[in-house]
Amino acid sequence: MKKLFFSVLIIASIKTQAQQDMKMKSFVGGLMSRMTLEEKIGQLNLVVPGGGTVTGAVVSQDVDEKIRKGNVGGLFGVTGPERLRKIQDIAVKNTRLHIPLIFGLDVIHGYRTVFPIPLGLSASWDMALIENSARIAATEATADGICWAYSPMVDIARDPRWGRIAEGSGEDPYLGSRIASAMVKGYQGSDYSKGNTLMACVKHFALYGAAEGGRDYNSVDMSRIKMYEYYLPPYKAAIDAGVGSIMTSFNDVDAVPATGNKWLLTDLLRKQWGFRGLVVSDYTAVNEMSAHGLGDLQAVSAQALRAGLDMDMVGEGFLTTLKKSLQEGKVTLQQINDACRRVLETKYKLGLFEDPYRYINEARPARDILTPATRAAARDIAARTFVLLKNNRQTLPLKKSGTIALVGPLANSKNNMLGTWAVSGNLNDAVTVLDGMKNVAGNDVKIIYAKGANITNDTALAKNVNVFGPRAEIDAQTPEAMQQEALNAANQADVVVAVLGEASEMSGESASRSDISIPECQQQLLKALVKTGKPVVLVVMNGRPLTLGWEAQHVNAMLDVWFPGVEAGNAIADALFGNYNPSGKITASFPHNVGQIPVFYNHKNTGRPLEGKAFQKFKSDYLDVPNEPLFPFGFGLSYTTFSYSNIKVSNAQPAGNETITASVTLTNTGSYAGEEVVQLYITDPVASVTRSVKDLKGFQKIKLQPGESKEISFRISPEQLKFFNSDLKYIWEPGEFIIQIGTNSEDGEKITINWK
Repeated sequence: MKKLFFSVLIIASIKTQAQQDMKMKSFVGGLMSRMTLEEKIGQLNLVVPGGGTVTGAVVSQDVDEKIRKGNVGGLFGVTGPERLRKIQDIAVKNTRLHIPLIFGLDVIHGYRTVFPIPLGLSASWDMALIENSARIAATEATADGICWAYSPMVDIARDPRWGRIAEGSGEDPYLGSRIASAMVKGYQGSDYSKGNTLMACVKHFALYGAAEGGRDYNSVDMSRIKMYEYYLPPYKAAIDAGVGSIMTSFNDVDAVPATGNKWLLTDLLRKQWGFRGLVVSDYTAVNEMSAHGLGDLQAVSAQALRAGLDMDMVGEGFLTTLKKSLQEGKVTLQQINDACRRVLETKYKLGLFEDPYRYINEARPARDILTPATRAAARDIAARTFVLLKNNRQTLPLKKSGTIALVGPLANSKNNMLGTWAVSGNLNDAVTVLDGMKNVAGNDVKIIYAKGANITNDTALAKNVNVFGPRAEIDAQTPEAMQQEALNAANQADVVVAVLGEASEMSGESASRSDISIPECQQQLLKALVKTGKPVVLVVMNGRPLTLGWEAQHVNAMLDVWFPGVEAGNAIADALFGNYNPSGKITASFPHNVGQIPVFYNHKNTGRPLEGKAFQKFKSDYLDVPNEPLFPFGFGLSYTTFSYSNIKVSNAQPAGNETITASVTLTNTGSYAGEEVVQLYITDPVASVTRSVKDLKGFQKIKLQPGESKEISFRISPEQLKFFNSDLKYIWEPGEFIIQIGTNSEDGEKITINWK
């Protein structure tokens, strides 16, 4: 009876959805029958007016007049109910057909309540937490009139030189897919027309994270198997989660820019994957196809439309050339109609035809934005993203007594707490590490603060970093005087906490780095602090994996806090003083040096694989550095310790579509309550194509009290054994498989099974 009941519910739901789709198509079809060609093309034009949040080099002109003429379908970069109401008034009261506008914004890791950067969020390995961060962001953004978020960014990235690695979830497609799905669900909920949810936009489609040389906007070249196996899954996961829109990437795919790539936008996205939503370009990406070498603005605009692009962001190539291209037979009316229909259907799904002011409510900002509850959530979420990289002799947690020297250019810098792409955040809302330490330490701790060094002494680098305001300020004091002040503080202290790393805009868009070490002046400060003989705790702020070889050898403890967001200082202090036991695990491998890049856990073997870790002549290795990264994917320590039993499997010789269970017993062997991310990896040693040495196929985050044990089980079926073969068929092949369950991608218990 229960199965029958659920079957009836599913059938009813399908019928209801079909009825809603028919109603939408009837409405949109009727509207389009009354639209002129110019009005249809106008719906494909997405603009950014001046005076708001600008995230590119071009600002649209005469926006109000273009809206009146029906030449604008939506705009972004403007927030606030009062301003957006005035703009929407123009569209619904002063145009012939009263078609409402859609309002978008780059809501990347929170709105006004800024959470850790996405790379940091991914280090939590906590899908409920990540989904909740997107849910809060949606509530705040819609309170300010926004109904379209250009997020999540799901590009797989294996090169930490690429600045936009900060915006994604690291190097693994399985984890990246889980996070993509969680973010979409958090933004959109079950219905993105409710008024407090919004439409997500997965980006950047596709392969943007594989830019050659780690240089932003650069070319991408890879095989189809590599695409399907490692880079495409997170986009597909977002689509399967119901994402409403997709943004194209700046790079080329198979030598054709993504924005004008028919194979990518039509054959793969719409025909293979069945995506029915809106496709929008990135900022002036249509125009930039000309610089790729594909022709003038008219030619590339026509190519983008034919490829399947629906909306042109900022460049206005569609607006100014499509009518001419139609007259010359370079595009068809059907192609214009298809794009216009998808824009109008998006507005229908958002409920804007029913109520153009659905997201414009002047009472909501004060009620819903940056509340005590959202700040509390930001503090808790941030603490759960921190990764303990080293902790010799239990230097951490700090005692709530004695004297602490807090030094470093990031220790008291509101300007750098929010991280890159916090476009709607307010720097003044941020809690500094100094303030957080004072808030948490209590009355028995004396904190002596000294800046100690600039973020960088390189004036040219500082100028590049400070495009959006002061992030890498160069102090009026000499470097020598600042360092001496820090040493004086250290000599009076029981322990030194050094907060060092990148400025917030040293990672992110157009922020690639060829040298991903901590800047030299900060390294000099750290080396001087270590020479004092005092215990040194290094708190690393960063938007990417850094090369931390010297630091890992010489400091007593290292805590990676990424860029933690609005509650940065409080969350960091919670972790340092043990109010929260760090549980994060890194999601992008940290190289020993730049020469190792790309280094990632799920690489393939060569015909001459290195056996063990020591150098061997005529094997695939380096003369001067190990093959393994400094810190591998999935790595992260705790103030407590965990042990794993040997793996047990329910059947070591399964057959066909059978499902088996692999389990270990996890025990907290330390003296603190703590959380451990138990990770499942599978190796397929023999296959018809070369496979990764291992692939993440499952994980669970488990909290245990001291001395507590728990059996952790994973269900494994042939679905986890599948891969793309040379014909791009998603298959599995019987044979031997190695199951690994452990604390990171390198360390774990293993068992071999034979699947028939």
